[in-house]
Parts: sequence; C-alpha cells; structure tokens
Amino acid sequence: MSSSEIGISVSIVLYLAAMILIGLWMTKRNKTTDDFYLGGRRLGPLVTAMSAEASDMSSWLLMGLPGVAYLTGLAEASWTAIGLAIGTYLNWLFVARRIRRYTEVCGNAITLPDFFSKRWHSENKALLSASALIIVIFFIPYTASGFAACGKLFGSLFGINYLTAMLVSAVIIIAYTTLGGFLAASTTDFIQSIVMTVALLVVLIFGVTAAGGVGAVIENTKALPGYLSLSASYNVGTGATGSYGFLTVISTLAWGLGYFGMPHILLRFMAIREEHKLVLSRRVASVWVVISLAVATFIGVIGYGMTCEGKISLLEGSASETVIIKIAQLFSSYGFFFALVAGVVLAGILASTMSTSDSQLLAAASSISRNILEEAFGIKLSEKKSMLVARCTVLAIAVIGVLIALNPSSSVFRIVSFAWAGFGAAFGPVVLLALFWKRSNQWGAISGMLGGAGMVFIWKFLLNPMGGVWGIYELLPAFVFAIILNVAVSLLTGAPPQEVLDEFDRVASSHPIQAD
Repeated sequence: MSSSEIGISVSIVLYLAAMILIGLWMTKRNKTTDDFYLGGRRLGPLVTAMSAEASDMSSWLLMGLPGVAYLTGLAEASWTAIGLAIGTYLNWLFVARRIRRYTEVCGNAITLPDFFSKRWHSENKALLSASALIIVIFFIPYTASGFAACGKLFGSLFGINYLTAMLVSAVIIIAYTTLGGFLAASTTDFIQSIVMTVALLVVLIFGVTAAGGVGAVIENTKALPGYLSLSASYNVGTGATGSYGFLTVISTLAWGLGYFGMPHILLRFMAIREEHKLVLSRRVASVWVVISLAVATFIGVIGYGMTCEGKISLLEGSASETVIIKIAQLFSSYGFFFALVAGVVLAGILASTMSTSDSQLLAAASSISRNILEEAFGIKLSEKKSMLVARCTVLAIAVIGVLIALNPSSSVFRIVSFAWAGFGAAFGPVVLLALFWKRSNQWGAISGMLGGAGMVFIWKFLLNPMGGVWGIYELLPAFVFAIILNVAVSLLTGAPPQEVLDEFDRVASSHPIQAD
C-alpha cells in the first residue's frame, strides 16, 4: 500500500470509528421508542439545521450533482440546484414551524404517517398504512443508492471488490443507526455536514489550481457548444448536444417541490426542542445549501477543465460521478499530509451518503414497526420489545437495501431523482394541505397520496419515454395531479369532524414567529 493510500485510509478509519462511538454514546439516551425515532424533541437549532440538510443532500451532492455538471455542463445541474435552494428556504419558512406545532398539538405524533392519522383523527387504518407503505417503497431503493455510492468510492480508491466495499459501508451505517437511533443519526449528520463542507472547499481550491485557474477552466469549456449555457447541454462523452427549453427548466426547478414531502427532513422540524429556534435553523440551513450546491456544480465544470489539462482521464457515463474521487486521488499524490486531507475529502463523500442512509433507515423502520405493526395491526408491545423490534426493523430494511445495491452500474443521481419525485408527489401536497387548508379531509389525503405516487411511475415509465412535452421531470406533473385530486376528493366528501376543525384553528391561531 502506498503512502497516499495509507494517509487516506487513516482519515477514513478515524472518521468511521467516530461515527460508531457516537452511536454507542447515544444508546443510553434512548429510553423509549419516541426517543429512538424522534429524539424526544430535544434537538438544538444548529443540529436541526445541519442534520436536516446533511440528510437531504446525500451522496448526490458530492457525486451525482458534480457528475451531471461534468458530463453535460451547467444547465441541468444549475437549474436543479436553483430549484433545491428555493425549495429549501420555502420549506423552512412555511412548513417547519407549522408541522412542529401541529405534530405536538394533535397527539404528539412522532412519524409522518402518525401525523397524517392524528391530523384527521382517522379511526380506520387506510391513511396510516398507505403512507407507511409509500415510505418503504421509495426509501429502500434510496437507501440502496447510498450503499452503492460507498461501494463505488472504495472500489475506485483501492481497487477493492465492489461487493465487499459496499457491505462494509452498509454494516457501519447500520451499526450506529441501530445503536443510537434518531439522536445518533442527527448528531452524526451535524458532524457530517462539517466534513462535507471541508471536502467541497478543499476540492474547489485544489481543482481550480490544478486546472490552471478559473480563466483556463472557462476557456476549455467554452470550446464545447452549450456546455456553459443554461439553455443547452453538451455530453462530453458522446458529443451530443441538446436544448434546455422553458418547460424543461420549469420541470427541473420542480425539484424544490420535493422538500415538502421528504419524511427524513420533516422529522427534523418535528424534533427541535424550541419552536422559535427554527428561525436560526432556517438561516443557517439556507445559507449552507446555497453555497454547497453552487460549489458542487462548479466542481463538475472544474473536473472537465482538469481533464482538458490532462490531470484526470475522461469520465464517461456513470463514471462521471467519481470526479471528486479522482480529484482527491490526485491531491493525495503530493505527500502524506495531502493524503490525510484527501482522506477527509473522501470521508466527506461517506458523510453525505451516511447522513441520508441513516435517516432513511429510521424513517422506513418507524413506518413498519410503529405505524404498521403496532398501530395498523394492533400488535401491543412492551417498551423493551418495541425498541428491539425497531432495531430489528432497521436491520431488515438495510438488508433489502444491500440486495438492491448489488448492481454497481446504476446512476446515483437518477435513482435519487426518482425517489425524490415519489416522496415529493405522494407527501408534499398532503403535508401542505394538512397544514394550511382547513377543509382537507382524510379521503382527499389518501387519494392525493396514492394518485401522486402512482403518477410518478406512470409518467416516468410510460409517458416520459415518448419525449417532447412528455419528457419533463415526473415530479412536476405528479405533484400538480396530486393536489388537484386531493382538493377534489376532499370537496366531494364530507367535511372533517368539528374537533378536527377546532384543532386546526388552535394551531393556526398560535403566536407566529417573526419572519426575516
């Protein structure tokens, strides 16, 4: 093993050991399943902000987004980033405070399906079961994409067998999540957001220098028609060009709509200790997201500039998602100290992956153990047995994710985009209408939820391949369809009971937080 590989290994091993220790430390703080799944609503504002965004960004921030920018230029990556930045701010501004308050008022709901059921005082289990199953359907492949990203990372670095690398990464994520639950996931996410920030800055500075400066990067990429345009694209692997018209731009901006339905992000809003601290959380989260997305996009362009300068080889197809890995490997060749820093950069990729995978595991596990087994099926468990079931459920879901992740050739960005659309369309309209429309009822919620999720599949696999106006990102049409269906069914069926309407008024009339 070379000195650079030793330096990288030291940093990564220390980082992984720290994550396990945090899981062990947090184990003693989980007295109940409420603690395991929501941390007893004890998060501080900084941990709330950074754990929410770290769990959101996942491996696609350091792999998927730079890979798209490297391969096709600025258009898709930039419009996606802009949509996400807008969605982040609006979600914190409008949803965070209201859902934190509502989940406590309506019976201390600690999961998203739990909130839907208690919001409408639903006595049947249809709404609870449907939302729990949707979480499992979209989170398992989402988690699998994280495991796959870790496998690609170690395989690319050390020539390790992909399967071995992926399994080791999955075991570590499972270990600290199973041990420490939500508090461990949130605390590690906070640390991981710092590591991700360091990784982005190191790669940005070194990449610009290695590519010959910003001027050289721009000159090299100018030679590709449409590469630096926000209305066109250019594939560096195939040489194919394409347009990025108004409809495509709007549908790409629609990535921001997904935030309103992301269970692992909404859980952070629900878990903060003091509601008024969400103002600080919003400011911190919004600034971090804007800077991180901009840097990640620019790194992809810098990576192509480094290819033009002969610093890294041409990366085609899904290999473009390893651009940061290639830059870090080049950085590590300058000596042992640089290898240690490069190890921190690569730990940042692990951080981005782990911070999402742990949150997804918890959200999916809570849907099965608490919402389906205990509430839908009425299986009564002691607190001790409930904790055991919760941890076993995390393990079982992770095993399924590992099985799905056996194929190393899939694109992290594309998998995430589909799962993102699924959650955004299924839950986003339901959450918004539950929080802000008094007349919404459980039948509208169920219809909108199932309709949105179904439309994502229909648009993605049946309509999108037809191209033309059908070739837009599936989240936008599915989100609009789900809202229309939710409103229509709610109006065609009976109004909610009076106690539900009174509860809505009580939440809406609470003293508001001053906006910026």
